[in-house]
Amino acid sequence: MFYSISGTLVHKEPGKVVLETGGIAYEILIALNTFSALPESGFSIKLYTHLIIREDGMYLYGFLDEQEKRIFLLLNTVSKVGPKLSLAVLSGISTQKLKDAILSNDYPLIATIPGIGKKTAERIVLELRDKFDEVFEPVEQRSSAAEDVLSALANLGYKRQDCKNIVTKLSGDYDDFETLLKESLKKLSK
Repeated sequence: MFYSISGTLVHKEPGKVVLETGGIAYEILIALNTFSALPESGFSIKLYTHLIIREDGMYLYGFLDEQEKRIFLLLNTVSKVGPKLSLAVLSGISTQKLKDAILSNDYPLIATIPGIGKKTAERIVLELRDKFDEVFEPVEQRSSAAEDVLSALANLGYKRQDCKNIVTKLSGDYDDFETLLKESLKKLSK
């Protein structure tokens, strides 16, 4: 609902900030890494945001960049990992170290984050290994048709990495959705 909010940083403390824009002050929950990168109160900042509505309230989460936001959203797809644990992960490890840990199956490193146990760390690695690298890949490198085909193939149950390799190879030859999808399906079915 709120993609990003720009405004004046009114107050900051570990775990949350208050950002004022247009006469409205928003309380935004943040990771400790975000907190340490913010300027002092009174400066203008921009945070990418994600709103979560639950029966006990509405919670607005803020991130320094879109990559951090995408990581947060991916972490929330892991079973038994919600927004609170996702922020704990982002607070306990840099995004690059998290990427390296997931792609190299280094769940003991993730388990060292406060609030994350061995089983949760294993689940994070297992469930995100195949789709985590998409967060670090610049979207601009692929055409919108290629991006749509990649999404369609993933929704059909194909492994994202296999799909990405094939779509990347074929997107130079085919630039419309239907043809690219048909050719990708042919390659995947071999």
